Formats: sequence, structure tokens, C-alpha cells
Amino acid sequence: MNNNNNNILLESGTGEVEILEFVINNKHYAINIIKVKEVIHANNLTKLPDSHPAVAGLTLYRDKIITLIDLKYVLEKQHKSEIEAKIILCEFNKIQVAFSIDNIVGVHRIKWEQITKPDDISVNSLVIGNIVLGNKIILLLDFEKIVTDISPSTGISEDKIVDIAYKDRSNVKLVLADDSPLIRRLLKDTLLKAGFNNLKIFDDGKQALDYLFDLVELKKENFMEDCNVLITDIEMPQMDGHTLTRKIKEHIILKKLPVILFSSLITSDLKHKGNSVGADAQLSKPEIGELVTCIDEFTKNSHN
Repeated sequence: MNNNNNNILLESGTGEVEILEFVINNKHYAINIIKVKEVIHANNLTKLPDSHPAVAGLTLYRDKIITLIDLKYVLEKQHKSEIEAKIILCEFNKIQVAFSIDNIVGVHRIKWEQITKPDDISVNSLVIGNIVLGNKIILLLDFEKIVTDISPSTGISEDKIVDIAYKDRSNVKLVLADDSPLIRRLLKDTLLKAGFNNLKIFDDGKQALDYLFDLVELKKENFMEDCNVLITDIEMPQMDGHTLTRKIKEHIILKKLPVILFSSLITSDLKHKGNSVGADAQLSKPEIGELVTCIDEFTKNSHN
């Protein structure tokens, strides 16, 4: 199962997503299939001494050493008895990592608007969306948070904020859309430290688009007096970042708004999807310093 070339659902911002449904301990979970490179069987596991308890070990796959994470331990604090079962090999945040599961159910094509936000919106939640299919609820997991919790250096973390150089950027007005409470907080902290203080923050693409539509209704061509750059995640319930970008770039007035896709899904294999909907820039989530530089490029004339 290789998805590098055959998954084009998000390429034109159709508002659809393909999810891979799988089972762990008789509970149903999902991952955006765009993150899945292959589903494999691995039986050459090498245990690591003194590693995080969620790390099952290292596995060799096509001459690459891949870290294997025990999802059963992550979700239920129970170690999987037979790690050498099915493994999901993934790529995001510019890393490859594998996750052990019990079984694959299948692939479903759904609309982002069918994915509802979980009631638990705490920073520590590992669920980013609920999907109702038939008479069952499937939990869409936050795989980036799972990996970042185990290895903070792989994602945005507090220590990376220290490197951001301050200057007065108070004239720049930013709109942010990201469904992760953790990422929203770290983005806000980072941008404030860099000197931005005009931030409108939303937790899905639909909220951000509604705000921009209202702004255009009110201010017409002068809407950029209130918004200079949009920074958006890709994976979000209700409306994903590719669809949000496409709708902005197809709008006769909004199309001049610079859009930065800031997502764990920005890889060399997937950048063409953002290009196809007209994104002005695409950055992977660990690249927090590059994000500030990118905003500066788009707003050179807005600084004091």
C-alpha cells in the first residue's frame, strides 16, 4: 500500500479526506491516509535500552531504520503482546515513524465537515475528531502529538520559541487556523515573542473563512487593513486547509491575501497539493523560525 502518488483527494481542495480505519483492543481509530506510506508486517524488532515506554523498538524496512511506537501503550498504557503484527508506516513533520496496530478495517472517503470536534478540547487530548460511520464512532487520532509527546524535538516545542528574535511587528495583522489547542498556544506564544500582537485565532478552517467573508463584506477591497496574512493547518474538522486556501484564492477580492500552509503534511511528496490550490508558502510545523521569516517577507511594508 503506497500512497505517494495515488492519493489526490486534497489536491484541488475538494473538502474530502480518505481515512484509514484500524482497530486496537476492539476500539476503532483512524488516521488521515495521506500520512500513511504503507501498511507492513515487521518481525525484525530491535529493543532499545532505557527508551520511552511507548517506543517498542527499531525495525528495519527497505534498508531504513524506523522507530516503532506501541499505540496500545500510548492509548491504554498496556503493552502489546505481539508487536510483530500489522504496522502503519507514516511520514509527517519530515520524519518516518511506524505504529503497531491490531488490525486494518478499511479506507473510507468522507468530507471534513463530517468530522466533529471532540468534547475534550484539552491540550492533552489525543483525539482531534469524531467520525460516525453507521452505528460506530471512529476516533481520529493526533499522531503528531503522540510523536511529539514521546520526542519533543520532532515538533513545535517550548524550547524552540527561545530562538525567535524580537522586533516590533505590531502593525502586522495575522489570522491563524489550527485545530490543535497545543499548536494554537505555541504559535501564539511564538508570534507574541517575535513582536506580533494582532492575532485572530480560529480552531477550524470554516471559522476562519467566515471571518474573512465578513471582513470583505464590511471593508471590501480594504479588508487587508485588518488581515495581512493567513496561516493555516491542513488537517482540521469542518474545513481543511487546502479547501480554505482554494476558496480564498478563487474569491475575487480575498485572492490577494497571502496564505501560508503550516502543517506536518508539508513533505516533498505532498507540496504539489498546496501548490494546486494556490498557497503562497508551505512550511512544516517544526519550522517555526522560518514561519516568522516568511511572514516578514509577505509584510515588508507593514512594519513600523
